[in-house]
Amino acid sequence: MPLQDHMQIISVDDHVIEHPRVWTDRLPKKFVERGPQIIETDQGHHVWKYDGDIYPYIGLNAVAGKEPKDFGMEPVRYDDMIPGCYDPIARVKDMDIDGVQAACCFPSFPGFGGGVFHRSKDKELSLAAVQAWNDFSIEEWSASAPDRYVPLAILPTWDVELAAKEALRVANMGARTVSFPDSPSPLGLPGFSSDYWAPLWDVCEDTNMPVSLHFGSGSFVPGFNASAAAAFPPVTPATMPDGSPHIEAPFIVNIALFSTNLMWSTVELVFSGQLQKHPNLKIMLAEGGIGWLPYVAERADYSWFQHRWYQPIDFDTKPSDLIRKHFWGCYIDDRHGLANRHEIGVDRICVEIDYPHSDSQWPNSRKVIAESLVDVPDDEAHKIVELNAREVLNFPRTS
Repeated sequence: MPLQDHMQIISVDDHVIEHPRVWTDRLPKKFVERGPQIIETDQGHHVWKYDGDIYPYIGLNAVAGKEPKDFGMEPVRYDDMIPGCYDPIARVKDMDIDGVQAACCFPSFPGFGGGVFHRSKDKELSLAAVQAWNDFSIEEWSASAPDRYVPLAILPTWDVELAAKEALRVANMGARTVSFPDSPSPLGLPGFSSDYWAPLWDVCEDTNMPVSLHFGSGSFVPGFNASAAAAFPPVTPATMPDGSPHIEAPFIVNIALFSTNLMWSTVELVFSGQLQKHPNLKIMLAEGGIGWLPYVAERADYSWFQHRWYQPIDFDTKPSDLIRKHFWGCYIDDRHGLANRHEIGVDRICVEIDYPHSDSQWPNSRKVIAESLVDVPDDEAHKIVELNAREVLNFPRTS
């Protein structure tokens, strides 16, 4: 059965490939020369240059419009992508083809959680670059079709006071969510258990703005290898204890296990004590799938019951109750998760299209989603494809 005509699909995880002028148009004049800009190599490739470093991946897996047999890790020129990857007007047309009403678009060059700017040395330049991307995301990309794009922002994660200030700024500009590293510790930051992040969580609560944790945004990739390092520059591949390179597995291992990042994030947050201190904090698990949520909730409850007597954790609140209250699971194609949707909570599930990445079903997303929901009652299907996203993102229907 097709989705009912009145049901509009909201993708809570798509991606924008930044056009070459995002930063040159917005950075203060003193930063433009060192800020992100596209240059052409002798081989005819388009690459990003930022503060003297070269980032060869202009659009991670921007393969929309290609058959799976033609996938590769990366286009090397904007000419290799369809315009919807980097042009918001063209993207709307691609969404129309796909039967998708609205999308929340994560960054590409900065990393899903702004990790490129976190790792760069000149933090004054980094802050300006973060703010320039946010201005682009909200005032150019999203403003081009306000009923079709859910405004998203990134944060200067290296300084919590700056992050809280920027979160408030973008919330006042209309941002509906902020992308944050799925695990701050690998970036050399305090973990989720620390009170360090309290000023940021306070702003997110006060503005009713959920935190989006996109897998891999903390620079940790399961089974990390050279292929992953290429996809998430400039991180160094893992090494053996003796310093020799780790024997590599194919990158498909990383792809298949992407949700394990967010399993860690969820359990760390559940036992952090921060959810009790921030009872209105909302967390979206972007590109994490949902099938694992019932098991993780069950396992966390079991661990809590067995070990709460001597661990420095909340003695009274079951982890599964915290998961049910604070977390929204997001999936692309997850039949097992849908079969167990009542264990997760039907009002805690959202769909994502992942355009233009290789997990996307574009241009057949509405058809694939409808087939996956064929045995789901209409009222539940409507929540999953639209209503839950509109509620958690405070993004009401206007058309």
